[in-house]
Amino acid sequence: MKPTYYVTTPIYYVNGAPHIGHAYTSIAADVLARFKRLDGFDVFFLTGTDEHGQKVEKAAAAAGKDPQQFVDDVAADFRDMADKMGISYDDFIRTTEPRHKASCAELWKRIAANGHIYLGHYEGWYAVRDEAFYDEGELTTRPDGSKVAPSGAPVEWVREPSYFFDLSKWQEPLLAFYEANPEFIAPSSRRNEVVSFVKGGLNDLSISRTTFNWGIPVPDAPGHVMYVWLDALTNYITAAGFPDEAADRWRFWPADVHLIGKDIVRFHAVYWPAFLMAAGVKVPKRVSSNGWWTVEGEKMSKSLGNVIEPRKLVETYGLDQVRYFFLREKPFGADGSMSHQALVMRANVELANDLGNLAQRSLSLIARNLGGVLPARGDATEDDTALLDAANALPGLLRDKIDRQVFHEGLEDVWKVIRAANGYIDRQAPWALRKTDPARMAVVLRVLVDTMRPVATVLQPFMPTSMAKMLDQLGVPADARQLADLATPLADGTQLPPPAGVFPRYVDETA
Repeated sequence: MKPTYYVTTPIYYVNGAPHIGHAYTSIAADVLARFKRLDGFDVFFLTGTDEHGQKVEKAAAAAGKDPQQFVDDVAADFRDMADKMGISYDDFIRTTEPRHKASCAELWKRIAANGHIYLGHYEGWYAVRDEAFYDEGELTTRPDGSKVAPSGAPVEWVREPSYFFDLSKWQEPLLAFYEANPEFIAPSSRRNEVVSFVKGGLNDLSISRTTFNWGIPVPDAPGHVMYVWLDALTNYITAAGFPDEAADRWRFWPADVHLIGKDIVRFHAVYWPAFLMAAGVKVPKRVSSNGWWTVEGEKMSKSLGNVIEPRKLVETYGLDQVRYFFLREKPFGADGSMSHQALVMRANVELANDLGNLAQRSLSLIARNLGGVLPARGDATEDDTALLDAANALPGLLRDKIDRQVFHEGLEDVWKVIRAANGYIDRQAPWALRKTDPARMAVVLRVLVDTMRPVATVLQPFMPTSMAKMLDQLGVPADARQLADLATPLADGTQLPPPAGVFPRYVDETA
């Protein structure tokens, strides 16, 4: 029986259109899901949209739409973005679905039945934009006397009846959990922030609102809707079949990793485990947060007009080139700058030149000199063995890097082998060996094919379409492209198809 693996993106908030930040997290989760499938796991990959809350209600009103019509339109846009980015999700959840409302109601009832919810009055600072409450000490006062949250969002003083979750009682259980599970929060800088926040003391959390209606009703409490974060976080267990713990999908819970933006770590690493512990439900294994993208060094904003539409990037540069760039350009947990120049450099130098040329040169020599027939393996020299050993080590290296979400390091491991292979072909000069030692030429070309095969195999999650083409040209059968298949050598004498370029060079026609 295959081991299970459950990976999620955050569910994206539908108060605006998708941008490269959404695309980036989705692509990272997709690479993780595809790699695990490649490695023999039974994978469940979830994405979707978060559709309730005061912010959505206001955005719908501003657009002159009924809230349901508004979220239907924006959710369809996010699903289209996911499809255009090649995201291989198994489920796309929407928090306005009946299954999710039932799941939230059951989670609320379990937390309440265990004595962790009480009725009171909320009075304090609330940021509509963040859908979050803040303590006075967290706010900054502007010169005009207004106050803003740490995110820069304006806050307003709110007083209303509210149900509370006894978060203050969960300080020690959470700290004990972090201590016992040091890999729960990544990267380590985020973990340190969360531990420091929890050590500073936790206040009980207001988990219902009465001043608007666009939310999931609190069970047996007319006029109250659930706090949007209690609603949103529950999506991860809804999709796994909760509350039906006999459901087939429940075998995937607890989730192996929630991939999220760094701005929502507190909700996922403090509130979410506390809610689950209070309900008697298992806690996820890992919360891995990514950094933000700036554009040419400037923060993305509508006012600057520099918000990048990810689907437009794909139209300009190609899907696999964009997917590769996002995960190559910066560490997953760090901030980075989106630069068109950097994207073109990665596409032309690393993809078209380093990898594309390596394949084209090697396969063209086989086509020209060996009739396109894959030569047999021969006696290996020290140079041959060093290259083959490096290539064969890639699955193990990538397995570790993907598990830790250090995608850029995994890609660098692959590129070390690609650069080594380019050095090898230059040193061995098979075009010269054709005249002086044809048998050795054949061995060199076979070494190059046997090097490119694991390279293309481990790169499939990053660039699925391009690597499918490359594996076709290497003569790898479509049903032999899992990591485990690398243990079986390609059959000597395989007829290879005519070589064709995989990565066209990008030329700026406006320059």
